[in-house]
Amino acid sequence: MLSAIKRLLIGRPLKSNELGEQKLNKTKALAILSSDALSSIAYGPEQILLVLITISAAALWYSVPIAIGVLILLLALVLSYRQIIFAYPHGGGAYVVSKDNLGVNPGLLAGGALLVDYILTVAVSISAGTDAITSAFPELHPYNVGIACSLVLIITILNLRGITESASILAYPVYIFVFAVFIMIGTGIFKTLSGSLVPEHPAALGTPVTGISLFLLLRAFSSGSSALTGVEAISNAIPNFKDPAPRNAAKTLAAMGILLAFLFSGIIFLAYTYGIAPKGQETVVSQIAAMTFGRNFMYYFIQAATALILVLAANTGYSAFPLLAVNLAKDKYIARMFTVRGDRLGYSNGILFLAVTSILLIVMFKGETSQLIPLYAVGVFIPFTLAQSGMMMKWIREKPDGWITKLSINAIGAVISFTVMMIFFITKFPQVWPVFIFLPLIVFIFHRIHNHYEAVGDQLRITSYMEENPIKGNVIIVPVAGITHVVENSLNYAKSLKPDQIFAVYVAFDRETEKQFEAKWCQFQPDIRLVTLHSHYRSIINPLSKFIDTVEHKASEDNYRVTVVIPQFIPKKSWQNILHNQSSLLIRAFLLYRRNIIVTTVPFHLNK
Repeated sequence: MLSAIKRLLIGRPLKSNELGEQKLNKTKALAILSSDALSSIAYGPEQILLVLITISAAALWYSVPIAIGVLILLLALVLSYRQIIFAYPHGGGAYVVSKDNLGVNPGLLAGGALLVDYILTVAVSISAGTDAITSAFPELHPYNVGIACSLVLIITILNLRGITESASILAYPVYIFVFAVFIMIGTGIFKTLSGSLVPEHPAALGTPVTGISLFLLLRAFSSGSSALTGVEAISNAIPNFKDPAPRNAAKTLAAMGILLAFLFSGIIFLAYTYGIAPKGQETVVSQIAAMTFGRNFMYYFIQAATALILVLAANTGYSAFPLLAVNLAKDKYIARMFTVRGDRLGYSNGILFLAVTSILLIVMFKGETSQLIPLYAVGVFIPFTLAQSGMMMKWIREKPDGWITKLSINAIGAVISFTVMMIFFITKFPQVWPVFIFLPLIVFIFHRIHNHYEAVGDQLRITSYMEENPIKGNVIIVPVAGITHVVENSLNYAKSLKPDQIFAVYVAFDRETEKQFEAKWCQFQPDIRLVTLHSHYRSIINPLSKFIDTVEHKASEDNYRVTVVIPQFIPKKSWQNILHNQSSLLIRAFLLYRRNIIVTTVPFHLNK
């Protein structure tokens, strides 16, 4: 039944040679990998205005030069990540660039920051989309957490079905959003130029404003730079593209940069032209749509498209997180399970891990993840800065043709990214201070995992020295709970191994039961030695383990190996297991980590 449900939800398994069919073309990749960046225009321009309005409405004109600064940073990032795509065509983005050029720890810092950032991308985006839904239908507000978790599950299932299939479904809302905002910006500009909509901006460009400072402008710039989160996703996901993957990825990155630049500057222009100031009850995009079209069909169409894109921005995390996890796992810094492809050839363990951690965040913060946005933004500017710095070191070291130009591009990107990151740390320290705790902790965990894998490799490698200690014989211990076919089956198996000695061990809770069992055993298996242990505290594990330790200590002196054969019956229906004591499982779990003890289970399958 579970298999049938799985097939229904994610489809039939795909053969390994069908992997090429699961690659993305540029159209689908643009939608899937750019949804996070494109969705940020719904809140990025507003973040600039929220800072400027603290001075006065007259200060809102500064949003125009600040937006130009954000576009310069966008250009530097796009050009830089284009260089990263061709320099590192197997993906990995900031993690691989930083590790190769700055060292292991900067690479792990970038990788850890991006992993956390993709988790935050899913949690924040889904929560923002849920807020948009419950704002339209206030009666649903008490169910925010449930709705958000349900949306995570839906997107998770779509991604488990394979990246191509999920892209085919999720691309439409992304392009609908882009189309809707294009229409809104185009209509707004036309109405402004034609005079049918009179500009209402409170202050002309260049108007002196009392109280404005460089620090506040930099703060507004850093807040607006949150619109650039997600720009790095394409460089992490190069293996998802159809061949030639680097060229297709570079073209997709350029298209994303052009779209993001147009939409961002268009929103800023209309906000300034309309004289719009941020409101607690209504977003800037909503105000622009209302002034451009009125509260008609187009207004609600844009609102619906915005809600959709905010939800689907989470899909950028689903596309990039598993591939980044694969690179870290290949380098032995996280669990190897992240390198395993699922039934649909996607890295399903990474997808499931991302879903679970995102749901935990949503539940912990009760769907109100707005306080995570500064953490989310600073988390991506750390990899931005490290990636740019890493590429600078690469060009200085290798000095390829045109390296001065390439170095200049990365230097500009590094300086601006570092500036934005420091402004976030200074101005939003109460929200971003956890970065100073969890990022070093993540790097520490990465090193512990790597040390474990290295130690395991050293011990398992055939070339490593292992002291030879030939086994002279075998002693078998069979824990028994009664005289049954289950026990008989296990004893017959033990005899077939022809050991030097077999002990049947029975743990009794009272003396009368002990005597009765010994009498029955003499008739049941008189040729196998029975050892009865009395348990004063009704524990099976403690007396059994003490006996096994005693036998093992004696056997090891003579180079004998101890094998514990555990009888276990298997009910016909899996649900029937909960109706029986799982003593055999407890014994096996307890003995599994004992040195020089071999544990084997002999199943006896019931027919009814």
